[in-house]
Amino acid sequence: MLLHTLAQQFHSSHFIMSCRGKPRTAENHDTNLKEVTSTSPGRLRHTAFEETTKKPKKQGQQTQKKSEEKSDGPKTRQGRTTQDQQTQKKSEEKPDGPKTRQGRTTNPFTEKRLDIPANGTKAKTCSTRKTSMETTTGDDTNTKQKPKPETHKDISKTSPKTTTKVKTPKATLLVQFFEDPTNAELHQAAEIKTHTLAAAKPTKAKTRANNATRGRTEAQPDGAEDRTVDCILKKTLNKLKIKTKERSDAARVINDFIKHLIKYLKENTISFKEVGEPLRTGSYYEHLKISNPDEFDIMLPILAERIQIEPFKMNGAFYSVALKREMNPLKKFQQNNILSGFEMLKEFRKEVKTFAKGFSEWTMTSKKTGCPAVTLTTLVETTTISLDIVLCLQVNSHWPTFTDDGLKIEQWLGDKVKQKYKWKPYYLVPKYEGKGTEENEGVLAKDVWRISFSHVEKDIMNNHGSKKTCCEKSGTSCCRKDCLKLLKYLLHLRKEKDSSMSKFCSYHAKTTLLHACCSKSKDSDWKVSNLRGCFEHLLQEFEGHLKNVELYNFFIPSQNLLSDIRQNRCITLANWIKEQRETGFPVFQQDLQDTN
Repeated sequence: MLLHTLAQQFHSSHFIMSCRGKPRTAENHDTNLKEVTSTSPGRLRHTAFEETTKKPKKQGQQTQKKSEEKSDGPKTRQGRTTQDQQTQKKSEEKPDGPKTRQGRTTNPFTEKRLDIPANGTKAKTCSTRKTSMETTTGDDTNTKQKPKPETHKDISKTSPKTTTKVKTPKATLLVQFFEDPTNAELHQAAEIKTHTLAAAKPTKAKTRANNATRGRTEAQPDGAEDRTVDCILKKTLNKLKIKTKERSDAARVINDFIKHLIKYLKENTISFKEVGEPLRTGSYYEHLKISNPDEFDIMLPILAERIQIEPFKMNGAFYSVALKREMNPLKKFQQNNILSGFEMLKEFRKEVKTFAKGFSEWTMTSKKTGCPAVTLTTLVETTTISLDIVLCLQVNSHWPTFTDDGLKIEQWLGDKVKQKYKWKPYYLVPKYEGKGTEENEGVLAKDVWRISFSHVEKDIMNNHGSKKTCCEKSGTSCCRKDCLKLLKYLLHLRKEKDSSMSKFCSYHAKTTLLHACCSKSKDSDWKVSNLRGCFEHLLQEFEGHLKNVELYNFFIPSQNLLSDIRQNRCITLANWIKEQRETGFPVFQQDLQDTN
């Protein structure tokens, strides 16, 4: 009895240990088979044993596999139930974790994947799964095995190398399609569609014709014309730049001559000994000179104290001057209580001519009617330089009332800047319009003086930004001056070919720019990147002034600068500028070609 009891306890404990997943020996097969329901007493016994056994080591698997093949014969997949098959199928279709090429997990601690079956059955070993997949079904008729459909997804998992999709060439597919006689209707539909597409698609000849109609070619896509015009304008500006050496050489010669002239006037004359410091004005000192440093404007002021001025006519630009102080060195030029600009300029010209005799390199040119300047020329390197010396009166008093509505720079430069300019003196130069013998209230036209604000113009052009940093090293550049240079050069090229346009001058272009800057007052309106747009806007403004024959003085709104030019000439110039603007400035293109 004692031995029998011990034997039963031994078998019970051994069975419990086997249920916990420990490997069993061949002696425990009968005990395990009691818990498995099967219709195949032979081969199913081994399958149930494998499903309830923990995965052995690799060497044990190989030994067990050989022993099973010798003892039980070939293995089949019929030992599973339908529910187990479905569960395994789902687990194979949706495995946990990323897969490798062999269907294994990438966990370094797990060499092979374990498929967990349903109904609490323990995991089947890899050796069993491999054996069952290698065997074939055939002799078990009790269990119906549903074949697993081979989908594209499953094939790619099991054997990725053998599922590479081979692309059939399109030409082969088309040949197969048209050789199939069952596709007659499809052939006809495809042929109709092909003819429709061919008719709808334009030919190259039609495309060229359409592009030519639109003013473009195939070699010149959209926007190429704009880039071409921008390139032409930039190249023209580069051509108009003055070389630094030429600028410095010319300035040195001019400054040396003016310094000695002022010294001569102070020491050797009576009427002009009170001449003040020269005012360097004009396009060169405004950094608006184009092509060559060949023109310089210098004003020599004489302070005029206690004078009385009266407007000559009603345009507000010309005045008669009367001296109130008895002991005035200019008293000798006064006739009928009017200081004669003509007599004073005549005397000044004589003194300059006398002085210039000591400078053989300088030559005095003949006097021009109505011109207030004494002009001298000289040769610097290979450039002929022209120097205009203008005698003027400096008046330190309020500006005339004709200027009250002028200088509208409030929105552009601000009220403070305008008030600063208003406190500056103004200047009178000996210049008249029309015939010198014309009389108005007992005053001859040749004796009157024209008001000048060239010093203010210079300051505005050198400080032209609505922001103080405009065109400075630390600020953003604008294209105001570039646009003015291009307009001046456009006029220059026109005047070279047509002498009837001689009355148009650079001052008309500068006045147009000043008005345009007041209407477009922000620096962002004059971006360098928009050079063509800004230049065309300036040209349109100038065209409008020419067509209306109205261009008013920026400081004196009552003076029309185009009043002495014929209307037909103004309209002719306006039409020519419009044509140049709309055709991409061929005059600039031709000039660049001639230069090259």
